[in-house]
Amino acid sequence: MFQHLSPGIRQYLVVTGNYWAFTLTDGALRMLVVLHFHELGYSPLQIALLFLFYEFFGVVTNLLGGWLGARVGLNRTMNIGLGLQVVALSMLLLPSPMLTVPWVMAAQALSGIAKDLNKMSAKSAIKLLVPGEAQGTLYKWVAILTGSKNALKGLGFFLGALLLSAIGFTAAIGAMALALFLVWLLSICLLKKDLGRAKQKAKFRDIFSKSRAINLLAAARLFLFGARDVWFVIALPLYLGMEFGWDHWRIGSFLAIWIIGYGVIQSLAPRFTGSVATSGSANRAATGWALSLALVTAAIPIALQAGLPPQASLLGGLLLFGALFAVNSSLHSYLIVRYAREDGVSLDVGFYYMANAMGRLLGTVLSGWVFQVAGLNACLWISVGFILLAAAFVWPLPAETARASHSAGSL
Repeated sequence: MFQHLSPGIRQYLVVTGNYWAFTLTDGALRMLVVLHFHELGYSPLQIALLFLFYEFFGVVTNLLGGWLGARVGLNRTMNIGLGLQVVALSMLLLPSPMLTVPWVMAAQALSGIAKDLNKMSAKSAIKLLVPGEAQGTLYKWVAILTGSKNALKGLGFFLGALLLSAIGFTAAIGAMALALFLVWLLSICLLKKDLGRAKQKAKFRDIFSKSRAINLLAAARLFLFGARDVWFVIALPLYLGMEFGWDHWRIGSFLAIWIIGYGVIQSLAPRFTGSVATSGSANRAATGWALSLALVTAAIPIALQAGLPPQASLLGGLLLFGALFAVNSSLHSYLIVRYAREDGVSLDVGFYYMANAMGRLLGTVLSGWVFQVAGLNACLWISVGFILLAAAFVWPLPAETARASHSAGSL
């Protein structure tokens, strides 16, 4: 059956399958680490520090990974990412007394490098598999890939908790490492050689984008994801436990459901935004959706300060935030693939996701610090400011982009 599909479809399925498998293990690993080290007596802030290098190396990897992909091909960067994740998982197979904080941080750093190599490769590859004139198809496939990834990451949270309960931390890590190793072997055999390799050898200085549109979009992405993580990463889990008395299972389940719902809506974003891809109005749509997100975010601390029922105000507001954020993120993901040049696409996509990783890193640091000194409401007001900055950077984006003279493939 697989052999009867067109080459473009086959490559898209391989890329998507790799991305799904990696994302499932990435979400499960995060939950395994959080729950296991919570059981070992680590505080929430100590656990958050275990992921600091994960986010920091995402910035570095996206910046250098795009250059690497343009030089050696996206097939190689995707396979390197899968291989590194297997190594990162294997590092956690040591007995618990040997899993020191520096060792786990090193494993998480390697996992962060692997994740962003895999993501950059998957997002860049779509640009090469869709004809330049098929903007509606491009938007649809980017939305499906991005949304399904987030839904699977949420599912990975459930998987991690289930495996920890059923077979324990070490066996769970070993099972995931073995499964991903098999995916890695299949990817080496099936991915097209030199996919995404630039025709002109990419120079190191090319890692910094010279495109005004991509620079603006990267700045918008930084503030958009900083706006999410400033309350989501540390402040919200701590608040749910301290104010509502939730245990870590209930907190983990809510976060997983939130991410899955966010991913599903992200996949369906083209249905909500109409024909913005074919009309050339995606930039204006992104501005409007960002302003709507800012209004909803501002309503949450206002409701909490006004004395309205806190659980309904917070959880209902955050669910609505997730839906609007999903559409914003999907529009941004489409725009970067649309604006990226075809020859050396990974350079532009890597630069853009470097900004994405910087936003997550900024949000993670602020989430712990601002919550500690000023509480959740302050985190939410910073989120509002970040979203307004994202809207300000999206507004000047051009409505049309130059089309490549040829396409590398077809779906």
